Amino acid sequence: MKDFFIEQADYQRWACAELFLSLDDLSEEQRQTDQGLFFKSIHKTVDHILVVTRNWRARLALEFDRVTGYDVLLVADWGPLKQAVLDEFSQLGEWLAEQSPDWYVSKLAYPGSDGKMRKVAVCDGLIHIMTHAVHHRGQLSAVCTRLGAPSPEMDFVFYRWRS
Repeated sequence: MKDFFIEQADYQRWACAELFLSLDDLSEEQRQTDQGLFFKSIHKTVDHILVVTRNWRARLALEFDRVTGYDVLLVADWGPLKQAVLDEFSQLGEWLAEQSPDWYVSKLAYPGSDGKMRKVAVCDGLIHIMTHAVHHRGQLSAVCTRLGAPSPEMDFVFYRWRS
């Protein structure tokens, strides 16, 4: 299980980098304006991926004081935002490598964004981080296609087939 999640963190980093190559073909205006996404713009949606990944890593590390609200914008500029997302997934993989195998099957309690205490299996929190990023990358990929930018190949098999 440990190796699986370490690889998934690396896959998330790789897939985001592939997506960013396509998003770089768009203008700043296209990335900043409302594109009909839940978080409106491409930029805010990418920032949301960063917010959720950081929040869940903080929860898993029991560092609840580092959890932010979901209505914040962490990085206002495109270049630093892309780098922050890539760094976050790299750091997640490194942090996961430091955890014991028993940690992956443990449970944790954390305060939810509504203030209520929640319980989750660590592996379920990790699955949420990974599937959350995939979910939003899919939305962003559709916007790329609609705006005329290339739609990147981000499927896991492409990650495995890379040279």
